[in-house]
Amino acid sequence: MRPLLDVVIVNWNAGDQLRDCLASLAASGDAAHLRVVVVDNASTDGSAEGLERPDLALTVLRNADNRGFARACNQGAALGEAEAILFLNPDTQASRDGIGAARAVLDADEGIGIVGARLVDEAGRTHRTCARHPTASSLIAHTLFLDRLLPGRVPAHFLLDWDHAETRAVDAVMGAFLMIRRSLFTRLGGFDERFFVYWEDADLCARAGTAGFAVCHAARAEIRHRGQGTTEAVKDRRLFYFLRAQSLYANKHFGRLNFLGVLAAAFAVNLPVRLGRALLRGSARDAAAVIRAGGMLVAALPGLLTARSR
Repeated sequence: MRPLLDVVIVNWNAGDQLRDCLASLAASGDAAHLRVVVVDNASTDGSAEGLERPDLALTVLRNADNRGFARACNQGAALGEAEAILFLNPDTQASRDGIGAARAVLDADEGIGIVGARLVDEAGRTHRTCARHPTASSLIAHTLFLDRLLPGRVPAHFLLDWDHAETRAVDAVMGAFLMIRRSLFTRLGGFDERFFVYWEDADLCARAGTAGFAVCHAARAEIRHRGQGTTEAVKDRRLFYFLRAQSLYANKHFGRLNFLGVLAAAFAVNLPVRLGRALLRGSARDAAAVIRAGGMLVAALPGLLTARSR
């Protein structure tokens, strides 16, 4: 018997993508060994309705409000008891053998704590989703777009120069497909719920590394991933939450001064550059989204400035 695996999917207005994701799980070679929990963050598009399937062990947990990705993941994980947990985005579709290939990598070495998959688009092109651990200087540099202006001197956050064709240890994998030992997840206290969305995966991988566990990319675990499938229609909130989470990561891992540096870079450079690009493209809609994101970040400042660093 293959070991059971708890699969946690956080849904927020994913539309038909969620049903496609569940259908792919039901068609996978590991379907009989999956226990799936969909945590719905107060979707309004009906995507959490009528999800029950006779070919999949499925539980749907409905939140009355949007509690964010990290908190919803923790909710879903708490409902299971399998030795491993897979956090999976609703805009993914599993291949027949993808989940099993990832689980094989996790089970092959007790020193491996987290495994990520090779995420591909509809054309089969591999996304470069494995990442480097951020440093204090890289967080500020990326907020200033220096990785794009000086690519030879400021490495990108993601490993863009590697084709992801081999299984190997990496610093961090993306939360769109993140498999972790339950014992490690419990030891780490789960996802840090201060990250409403974004950077919670990088934070979890960093803490796993500090605890002595490896993070591994499983090249044979192929998973189709649309990317930004549930946030494409809310560009203002997407940008706000990204910048907010980036500053929280700096505060947690590198202290107050670097946290303030990231925030200053966001207001002085990142947001104005994004606004200028939108105006040059003649996109009033994108420009308005940037302005709204900046306003939300200003409104969030009191809470950010009083946030604890650990």
